[in-house]
Amino acid sequence: MSLHGKRKEIYKYEAPWTVYAMNWSVRPDKRFRLALGSFVEEYNNKVQLVGLEEESSEFVCRNTFDHPYPTTKIMWIPDTKGVYPDLLATSGDYLRIWRVSDTETRLECLLNNNKNSDFCAPLTSFDWNEVDPNLLGTSSIDTTCTIWGLETGQVLGRVNLVSGHVKTQLIAHDKEVYDIAFSRAGGGRDMFASVGADGSVRMFDLRHLEHSTIIYEDPQHHPLLRLCWNKQDPNYLATMAMDGMEVVILDVRVPCTPVARLNNHRACVNGIAWAPHSSCHICTAGNHSALRKAADSVFRLLPRGAAAPMSTDDHQALIWDIQQMPRAIEDPILAYTAEGEINNVQWASTQPDWIAICYNNCLEILRV
Repeated sequence: MSLHGKRKEIYKYEAPWTVYAMNWSVRPDKRFRLALGSFVEEYNNKVQLVGLEEESSEFVCRNTFDHPYPTTKIMWIPDTKGVYPDLLATSGDYLRIWRVSDTETRLECLLNNNKNSDFCAPLTSFDWNEVDPNLLGTSSIDTTCTIWGLETGQVLGRVNLVSGHVKTQLIAHDKEVYDIAFSRAGGGRDMFASVGADGSVRMFDLRHLEHSTIIYEDPQHHPLLRLCWNKQDPNYLATMAMDGMEVVILDVRVPCTPVARLNNHRACVNGIAWAPHSSCHICTAGNHSALRKAADSVFRLLPRGAAAPMSTDDHQALIWDIQQMPRAIEDPILAYTAEGEINNVQWASTQPDWIAICYNNCLEILRV
């Protein structure tokens, strides 16, 4: 599907509930497809699969299915060639793998590592290994990270069974673990990092799990909520603290000393996304405002129609150019103001011209 002839720079979808988790499909035959998770403070929640119709240039809901509790994260299988089954994973009380077809979405397997207990430790996040899609890693409030192995069985008739097993579980932090992400370093399969309530970023190697490396510790020991690796240069990663108004850029070659702080905000940051095609561009989003100095310099770069007077209530996605590191990065190069507090931002890995954001009950995809 080519949307460049349409000249639209923003496409919007309104869900029947507040949207929190959200992610792009990476399959080549499903380009403008995303999964959205509801945030309803009760047991019964939903996941919707939406796609952009080429003829109408409108988002339509392809499928809705029930999900226990809100999804803390959603990811499609990182299968850019379309050789694996069309799978979707969600985290919440457990890690669930779903099989998607044109007519339905069905649960393939529920991965539970607490079989001897009546209680589960909720999962805060997970990551799906891009080099080996049979590997997933989850983070939990019980201080652990778990690495799961996924097996896709042979096709028997129309049934293609997917199952999973625990490859390893480790105590990753002194307190709750809030995020986990595989690194592309060292072949892209064995290295991963995590962040947690103890305020540290820790790096692990599946081949040497007897020790870990502390890459960074928050000076005030504030909990770190999110972790995001640079897609082009695995030396760099970004993290942010709970209720923090800045994003910290780290270089694993220089542990414990940030190489940049993106702190041109006036309220907390909720999301981070590195550009899939550039090592020096990153998008931050949330309930924040750029300084007026930044606003004056970037309004000409805003998507058409998006420019609006700045106020203390702006809800913005900011794109930064960090190539001048280690010199200070003072201002973003592009800003987009949404109509509400941005809960999530995802830069499409196979379509680098597009960034998705969600706020309130809305999904928007923005052409960069």
